[in-house]
Amino acid sequence: MSVAALAVWLTVPSPSPDNPRNLLVRVAGDCSEAAQQVVDKTGGQLLSVQPSGDSCIITVLVQGNGQRPRKVTVKVPM
Repeated sequence: MSVAALAVWLTVPSPSPDNPRNLLVRVAGDCSEAAQQVVDKTGGQLLSVQPSGDSCIITVLVQGNGQRPRKVTVKVPM
């Protein structure tokens, strides 16, 4: 690691539970993992992911057999 990179790394504040912005990033991280699981399970295309309390609301488009894709919404606990 270069001296400049080390200096920047040392000046970046560490995550704090008192900072709601950091908590939002953690929730989004948890939802991204849940979203990947839903996409893998359904074989669908991800439309949206929303944190909601202690869960994630994940919406995917699932292709039908020659029909229009259907929208599937799944609530996944964190």
